[in-house]
Amino acid sequence: MMSSASLIAFALVALGMVISPGPNMIYLLTRSITQGRRAGVISLFGVVLAFLVYMLSAALGVTALLVTVPLAYRALQWAGAGYLLWMAWNAVKPGARSLLQPRTDLPIDGPRRLFAMGFLTNLLNPKAAVLYLSLLPQFIDPARGHVLAQGVLLGLLQIAISFTVNLSIVMAAGGVAAWFAGRPAWLKLQRWLMAGVLTGLAMRLVLEKRPA
Repeated sequence: MMSSASLIAFALVALGMVISPGPNMIYLLTRSITQGRRAGVISLFGVVLAFLVYMLSAALGVTALLVTVPLAYRALQWAGAGYLLWMAWNAVKPGARSLLQPRTDLPIDGPRRLFAMGFLTNLLNPKAAVLYLSLLPQFIDPARGHVLAQGVLLGLLQIAISFTVNLSIVMAAGGVAAWFAGRPAWLKLQRWLMAGVLTGLAMRLVLEKRPA
C-alpha cells in the first residue's frame, strides 16, 4: 500500500494545516468560550462529519480525476496556492485581527444547531477544500495500489489528526483565550507565524510535481 514516508509527510502537512488558525479553529474556540466545552465538542462532531463528506467525495472521484488529468490538477494547485497566500496577507495586513481573538457576541444555541453549524463551517471552509482537492492527491501513488483505498487511508489519518488537535483546543479554550488576552505581543507574533506557515504551504503547492 502506501509507504511510511508518504504517510508521515502527509501527517505533517495535515498537522500544519490544522494548527494554522482558520474557520474551524475560531468557531470551536468561540463556542467553547461562550457556551462551554460540551458545546465545543458537539460542534467538533459536526466538523468531523464535513471532513467525512470531503474525504468520500475526493476518494470516490475527484482524487482519481486530478491524478489522471494534468491540467485540472495544476489548476487546483495554483488555485490552492493563491488562496493560501490570500489568507497569509489577511493575517498581517494593516488592521488585521488575530483569529485567536474570538467573538463573544454569538447567541446560545442548542445541540442540533451547534452540530449543524460545525458541519456547515467546515463544509464551506476553503482550507478543507484546499487540503482534499490540492494536497491529498499529491500523496497518492497509483503504482502502489488502489487509488480509492489510498484516498480513504489519507482522509482518515487527516480526520484523526484534526479531531485530536481540535479536541485539545476545545478543552483548553478558556485558558488559551485568557493567556492571549493578556499578551497582545503574542497575538501579533501568532499572526506572522501563521502567515509564514501559509506562505510555505503555498510555495510547496506551486513547486510540487504531479504524481507519476
